[in-house]
Order: sequence, then C-alpha cells, then structure tokens
Amino acid sequence: MDKPLAGKNALITGAARRIGREIALALAGAGANVAITFSASQSAAEDTVRDLAALNVEALAVRCEIRDPADVKQTVGAVIEEFKTLDLLVNNAGSFESVDLEDISVEAWDRMFEINTRGPFLMAQAAHPHLKQSSGRDHAGARIINIGSLGGIHPWATHAHYCTSKAALHMLSQTMAKAWAPEIAVNCVAPGMIVQGEVGAGYEEFARKTPMRRNGTAEDVAAAALFFATAPHFITGQLLAVDGGLGL
Repeated sequence: MDKPLAGKNALITGAARRIGREIALALAGAGANVAITFSASQSAAEDTVRDLAALNVEALAVRCEIRDPADVKQTVGAVIEEFKTLDLLVNNAGSFESVDLEDISVEAWDRMFEINTRGPFLMAQAAHPHLKQSSGRDHAGARIINIGSLGGIHPWATHAHYCTSKAALHMLSQTMAKAWAPEIAVNCVAPGMIVQGEVGAGYEEFARKTPMRRNGTAEDVAAAALFFATAPHFITGQLLAVDGGLGL
C-alpha cells in the first residue's frame, strides 16, 4: 500500500526538530495524522506542522513538559480532542550530554532519568487507555515505539547517566510489551552515531570504525520507526539497533 498508515493517528514527542521531525514526516508520508510535542522549539514546531500538513494529513503541535505528569495527561487529552483516537505513540523526546562519571551531579542524574525514562513511562501510561481502545476497533492493533540508544546497549564512559537511562528505557519497552499485549505492540529503536549536519574529526573517526563505513542519519532512524509502525502486530518487545554495525 502507498499509504499503509492512512486513517491512523500518531503522537510523537520531541518532534519539532532533528530525529523526531524525520519520524513525523515518515509517518505522515505513510498517511498518518501526526501530533508532535515540543518544549522550547515553538518556531521549529510550527514549521514542522506546516510541512506535515503539506503531506495532506492532519497535524498538530502541543507544548509539553514530559517530566510533568499533569502536563503529559493534558497533552494526550489535547491530541484525543483533536484526533478523537490514538493508534501510535512514539516516545522520541530525550536528553544527551557528556560528563565524566565522577563529575555527574545528583541533579543532572535525576534530570536525565526524568526525561529519558520517566517521560516515556508517563506518556505511555497516559496514552494506554486510548491505544487499547483503538486496538479494539482495528485488527491492525495499536503501537508504541520508544527511541532508545546504542548507549543503552554498550557502556560509554563519559555518558554514564545517559547510557543508564536508555538501558532502563529498553527494559521498560520490554515490560510494556509483555504487560500490554495483545492489544498494544511495543518496540524500541536504538540509534548509534546519528549525524545531522555535524562535521569534525570525531565524526569521521566513528564513520571509519563503523562496518557500513558511514554514520547514520535521521532518515535511517525514521525508517526503523516506520517499520515498527507498519510491521505485523505480532512483532513486539524487540530492540532494533540502527548503528551500521557500530555495536558489533
């Protein structure tokens, strides 16, 4: 089918820019109506909504602080008010930083987990009844796709809080998959080195040591998310590394 997601409604967190934006465009290109959340990037979110609407789908942007349970519930409510139903949730919003392990503050540790692990938990929990209801109406079933990281599979010495928070998200994905089956399929995409215009010797070094001899792109990650969005509903609890073999 040219539009395998036609008639479906998707919510993607942190999708004003970068990887989230590419995922939104990929799902809209497949026919889904798309709601995105943003925190500070209002102008970019408005641009993304215009680009999504140009693909002849309904599009919506909602400001959301994914660390705030009340804000998350209000966001899901706003999406339901606009779209009436919800078929697909993509937990993309995340935080990344490099800090030596001995220098990570308790505040920085907690903030990383609040965004990378608690945020997806809160969003999935708020969306759960709507996804379950949608699954009951549609034999294709509802989906949750979490965006993890190669850092949640392999330890990076200067990213301890980031790696640990993403490893927790990977386990949360599997727990959700088991707890919410058979109505909702839950899977996780784990990007490796994804370059979006950045240049420098460090990026070139990663490309050289990657078996596919290049760094990944946001489009690579979006394609993986689209796979899980359209794959057989029987596929659940899976972690897909999008890393060009870097983690091998």
